[in-house]
This record gives sequence, structure tokens and C-alpha cells, in this order.
Amino acid sequence: MAMNWWDAADQDARRALIAGTLGWALDAFDVMLFALVLPAVIADLGLTTAQGGLLGSITLVAAAAGGIAFGWIADRFGRTRAMMLSVALYSVFTAACGLAGSFVAFAACRVLLGIGMGGEWASGAALVSESWPAEHRGKALGLMQSGWAIGYAGAALVAGLVQPRFGWRAVFFAGILPAFFTIWIQRRVREPEIWRTRGAAPKAGGRFAALFHGDIAAMTIILTLMNACTLFAWWGFNLWLPSYLKSPPDRGGIGLAGGVASAFVAIMQVGMWIGYVTFGFVSDRVGRKRTYVTYLLAAAVLLALYVTIRVPIALLMLGPFVAFAATGYFSGFGAVTAELYPTSIRATAQGFTYNTGRLVSALAPLTVGTLAQTHGFGAALLVCSAAFVLAALFWIWIPETRGRALV
Repeated sequence: MAMNWWDAADQDARRALIAGTLGWALDAFDVMLFALVLPAVIADLGLTTAQGGLLGSITLVAAAAGGIAFGWIADRFGRTRAMMLSVALYSVFTAACGLAGSFVAFAACRVLLGIGMGGEWASGAALVSESWPAEHRGKALGLMQSGWAIGYAGAALVAGLVQPRFGWRAVFFAGILPAFFTIWIQRRVREPEIWRTRGAAPKAGGRFAALFHGDIAAMTIILTLMNACTLFAWWGFNLWLPSYLKSPPDRGGIGLAGGVASAFVAIMQVGMWIGYVTFGFVSDRVGRKRTYVTYLLAAAVLLALYVTIRVPIALLMLGPFVAFAATGYFSGFGAVTAELYPTSIRATAQGFTYNTGRLVSALAPLTVGTLAQTHGFGAALLVCSAAFVLAALFWIWIPETRGRALV
């Protein structure tokens, strides 16, 4: 019975979901390799903690630009073409990070990687949301979003196995592997019927001005602000989580060994994956709004508790619960935006509201890194908890969209 929803879609929809899930997983794999080896990069290149945070912020700024641009590309030229280009771009330049010998060279690679990284979500979310029936859209997008946890855990395992033996550069070289995934997309994944009939006209697709007409304008602004808060909290916490676990207690950290810290991060992804998947089922049953607010407020409380505990075994047990709430809500964003915007500008809207929010959130790595230098990581990460509360407040103005047919 639990998988009846899977059988409710045709083969093209299932392939679209597999493509979106794997694309997002591989995106996470490439991106989170950086967070996991950041302490070694800082030490080897002679960077400060603030410079390490700046590298993360540069990536997010580039991802914001890439997401907005690829949203337009997906509306204008197709969801699958946009996905293939974005995957190839972030794969190549993740590997190139392993060749960087200076802050400037590393930053250049992160910019180009970020452009591709930002583009994958907009094209994948549009592809999946347009392929699945309304009553199962939340489940499908929840499963797609769960790919991030799989990719993150994969990155933790690769970093834990490769870095001790071959160094941080070899970890980045593994990032070229997702490029081969584009071959399967090209051969097996079709454009959604609704895009081919309603969204593919040259003058119809991807008009940014349409996002700010009439009632849509206010919703575009509110969704962007809400997403900025969630992304600020997520990136501020997750980019610095390995450093928090590895840093000595006198710097506000826990002082775990590198391999142990990587294991802690990998175990957290179990909770993250469950959070992503369950969000889709719950939101299809009780509604997007109620589920979203519950997850965000739970994330604020659990994260504040996590960064005040100093007992490793307690952190190990609490970690999956933090990841469950502090990431699961992302499964709802693709469904909400898909149900609020028409096909001709759907990917543009998803790319803009998600990635303009990501642009604002680019302040998070730098903010947390800078505060960590003066107040320690524990205190600095409390800023992320406050951002979750603010995100929940924006849902006062966002309507319920569960069950809406796409137009």
C-alpha cells in the first residue's frame, strides 16, 4: 500500500523522478565535499577562518546567479537540457578545485561550480512537479529532495576514506563522477507533456517581469524572503558543522577527531533523509503550510539545543533529529512554487525565489565564520536557530496549495 503512489504515475514520470533525485544527490555530493575538507583546505592554503567562510559565500552567490539563469533556460529550452548542462558544469569544476593552489584559484573554481550547482534544483524541481499527479506531487518532490541526504552522506564517506590516505585534493577529484550521469538523462528522460504543450513557445518561457505582476508580485517577494531565512540557517549550520565538531573546546567546538566527526555527519544524514521523505507524505495529507511551519519551529528548538550540548554521545543521538527538522522542509518548496505559478514561468519562479534567497543566505558562512573567531562556534551557530523562527513567521502570508492542479 505504501508504494501505490509510485504506481500512480507513468514510466516517464518515474524516470523524471529518478533523474531529479540522482541529480540533486550528486549536487549535494559535490558541494558538501567542500564543507567536509574545509579545515584541511584552510590549513594547507594558509587561510583564515573568515576566508574559509568567504569561499562558502562566494559559492552561494554564484549558485544564486546560476539558479536564476538556469530557471530561465529550463523554461525556454527544456527541463532536461538545463539539468544536463548544470550537472556537467558543477562536476568539472568540483574536480578543478583539487588543482587550486591559492585562494584566488580556489575561489574561481567555486564560482563556476556554484553556477552549475544552482541550476540543478530549478530544472529538477520543475521536471518532477510537472510529471507527477497533484495528489502525489509532495511525495515525489520529497523523494527528490531526499537525494541531498544521500549525496551528503556519500560525500562524508568519500572524505573519510580518501582524505586520510590521499589528501583533500583527491577528495575533489572524485567530484567529476556525476558528469557521466548526463548521458543517462539525455537518453532516457523526456520533457513533461505540460511543458511541451504550454511552456515551450519561444516567447512564453521564462519572463522575469511576469514574477512581479499583480498578486504574484507579493507572493514572489514573500517566498524569496522565507527561503532566504531557511537557506541562511541551513548553510550557516551545515557548512560549519564539521568544523564545529572538530574544533577544540577553547574555540567553542567539540574537539572530535576528523574521522569521528565525519562519522557524526554521515549518521545525521539518516535523519535528513527521513525528514525529506516524510515531509512529502505529511504535506500531501495535512497540507503544505501546517507541515512547513511545524518543521521550521522544531528545527529552531533542536538546533539551539544541539549547539549548547558538549557531550559527544548526546550529540550523536540528537544529530539525526536536528537534521530531520532542519532540512526536511525543503521538500515542500518545490511543490508550493509549482502550485503557485503557471507552466510558462514555473522554472523561472522556482529558480528566482529559491536562488535569490540563496543569494541573501550567502552571508551565512561568512557571518558564522566571523562570529566563530570571536565567540566560538557554539554561540555563532545560534544565529541559524533564530533564522528558522523568522522563516516560520513568513508563512502567515503564504496560502495553502495542497491539491492544486498545475496550469
